[in-house]
Amino acid sequence: MVRKMAVRRGVSRNTMIIAVAVLVIIVLGTAMFLLRPGEKPPTEQPPTGPVYADTIIIGTTDRVSDLDPANAYDFFTWEVLTNIGEGPFVYEPGTIELKPGIIESYEIQEGGKVYILKLRQDVKFADGTPLTAEILKYSIDRVANIEGDPSWFVLDFVESTEVIDDYTLKITLFNPVSFYPAVLAVPTYFPVNPDAYPFDEITPDNTAGSVGHYKITTWVRDQQLVLEANENYYGDPPKTPRIIVKFYSDSTALRLALESGEIDIAWRTLDPTDIQSLQNREDINVIEAAGAYIRYIVFNTNIPPMDNPLVRQALAAAVDRGAIAETVFFGTVEPLYSLVPNGMWSHIDAFKDAYGDANLELARDLLRQAGYSEDNKLKVELWYTPAHYGTTEADVAALVKAAWEATGLVEVTVKSAEWSTYLEYTRKGQLMITLYGWYPDYLDPDNYLYPFLHTGSNRWLGNPYSDTEMDNWLDEAQVATDQATREALYQQVQQKLAEDAPIVPIFQGKLYIATNKNVKGVVLDQMMLLRYWLIYKELENVNPVNVSLMTNIFLVIATAQIFIATSVAKASVLKRRIN
Repeated sequence: MVRKMAVRRGVSRNTMIIAVAVLVIIVLGTAMFLLRPGEKPPTEQPPTGPVYADTIIIGTTDRVSDLDPANAYDFFTWEVLTNIGEGPFVYEPGTIELKPGIIESYEIQEGGKVYILKLRQDVKFADGTPLTAEILKYSIDRVANIEGDPSWFVLDFVESTEVIDDYTLKITLFNPVSFYPAVLAVPTYFPVNPDAYPFDEITPDNTAGSVGHYKITTWVRDQQLVLEANENYYGDPPKTPRIIVKFYSDSTALRLALESGEIDIAWRTLDPTDIQSLQNREDINVIEAAGAYIRYIVFNTNIPPMDNPLVRQALAAAVDRGAIAETVFFGTVEPLYSLVPNGMWSHIDAFKDAYGDANLELARDLLRQAGYSEDNKLKVELWYTPAHYGTTEADVAALVKAAWEATGLVEVTVKSAEWSTYLEYTRKGQLMITLYGWYPDYLDPDNYLYPFLHTGSNRWLGNPYSDTEMDNWLDEAQVATDQATREALYQQVQQKLAEDAPIVPIFQGKLYIATNKNVKGVVLDQMMLLRYWLIYKELENVNPVNVSLMTNIFLVIATAQIFIATSVAKASVLKRRIN
């Protein structure tokens, strides 16, 4: 009986696969007939201007973590959320200037402690539900209630929220904060539909979205994401109605997909050698983004021996930033000696002043003070994630290991985990030493210091560090209105950061994006989030009807591929269970 069941399931699986294959053949056959040279639909009129593709395909090696704004706190997921959602404020593309988003106006009262937000009355979710002040309040309060990774944007600032009328929300802060409008622009403040997002539960694969330019129509984790224009969006429609994001295992596969025409855009992350290769091709544009992103090493001070400041200082002194910048990245990044980026006001080279670079002699001295020797080596675990930051991560980890072991007093075990697992382990505070990167939430020194060093606000890193004096300085700097005062406080913070060394900056980088020559409208500014709604692709001498037809053909094939893969996987699971 068991064998008969297995055979039936096998036949069923084969039948599904054959049916899908036949469907694809029919579609392709129809396409070949309709696209025969010289034949046009009777009602077609010759195009009078440029013809634009209705679909653009973006390839990436990055991954989506949580599609829920209450827990999402990584670069690429925020990029997706920015394209399907919008907050009270938005950045004018290509600038760092803020402008109203889902609000038509606002008032600041009580010296900056109270914000009165007047919502636009034509904002709707993708399902047609109107946005009200009550829904925005629900969304903000939900973030605070769930206490996910980015909840500090609400918990550390907001004392209360109050509905004044259907389209007016009052937000009262604990203290006036000069840059709070920039905080209101982050995805954590995007409204969500209460019917789709429970108040006390994170929904990581929720595709309901928010009130942005696009809506999600297909989501297969780590395989494909399809965005369609949100017909209920209050503003101008996207330049391209459909965006498909395809996920690749590594930089090489991403580059080959671009070169073969499988994708239109390669984004996050190409290796330095791939960038150099693509820069020499006439059919591809390589665009360089502003360099406001940083990389660093996190020491979890809750795990021995990282609770010993002498150990952290020794490892900080031994890091060879120059070797990483030149050997791994061929000079496309620059050494960094503070969490505040080079060029941003208040930046000082705190770690260079304290330790120099690749200072093995100092490192050995500090390790000996901590009780280590050639016969009693310091043993540590260094973790990295292999794809999220590109396939260079193994090389970065190898050079960090080599620098530490060059002291003769350290033994390093290198381990890795895929992004979702890496995040989970980090959030739980289980990893001793990790490699991480940071992309700005808002362009202020506060954003490069407070989320890392303030007690509780660094929960997204597993709460690796806490210091009362540091907390006080960071709190003072947030509410100070005079920039000179803030700058002095932030320099104190950076000096103490170098002294305590819970987090060690290693380099500051640029982002690169490579596109097909016909792709236009790519805007990369200091926020470094790709706005899909601005991008379009020009087509030359192409029948517009056929463009739409071929796009639908592609979607049928892509859907069939996913269906087949899913069916085979399910069948395999059933077979294993039966056997």
